[in-house]
Amino acid sequence: MNRPYIVCHMLMSIDGKVTGDFLASDACAAACDIYYDINRRLPSNGFICGRVTMEGSFTGGWYPDLSKYAPARHGLDQKMDFIVDDLSGYYAVAFDPKGRLGWKSNRIVDPDGDPGYDDAQIIEVLTERVDERYLGYLESMEIPYIFAGETDIDVLLALKKLKDIIGCETLLLEGGSIINGAFQRENAIDELSLVVAPVVGDKDGKPLFYDSDMSKFELMQVETMHGNVVLKYKIKV
Repeated sequence: MNRPYIVCHMLMSIDGKVTGDFLASDACAAACDIYYDINRRLPSNGFICGRVTMEGSFTGGWYPDLSKYAPARHGLDQKMDFIVDDLSGYYAVAFDPKGRLGWKSNRIVDPDGDPGYDDAQIIEVLTERVDERYLGYLESMEIPYIFAGETDIDVLLALKKLKDIIGCETLLLEGGSIINGAFQRENAIDELSLVVAPVVGDKDGKPLFYDSDMSKFELMQVETMHGNVVLKYKIKV
């Protein structure tokens, strides 16, 4: 396989929502604990999230003043990947097409010190339309970045680089809905790990996969835990 093995690990409502107010409800508290416990135990080289999820979970909407950074210009009018020497081996991979995430460290600082997230080395996956001053900012922060696509992220190219350049063999895909859908359409999800909370989401919640194609999975495991259902599927080939 010329890409990492991808496990989509998500917490969802009975009606298949992965975002919404239900996540903060009392009915979802036990499901959240189960989700994070499984996240800590799943073997991987790190996790992948889209920009909105990374912003909501880690950056809080902060963004640097790009006027303070010189543009990172590369030869031959071609943007080049930037890799640091001391790669950690455990990564927080941000799919951030336009370079909209503001990081204050080159590693995740989890407020609870969760070992499933804390101290993961950040890697930005970008498109060619990113502001070159943002590249200068990332380089000043020693945050590795790779390019995958001109205007939209090429999922398969990004995954190939994450394996060939970074050395990732297994990664957890942890949303949101848009990035999950992009992976699903490319048939780039090998396994589903789902925690289903005993609650129905509201009308504004987003589904597990946005704009999905039909695909078949095989149920491998079912477990009930404190009123929640834990499901494991593998892609059916």
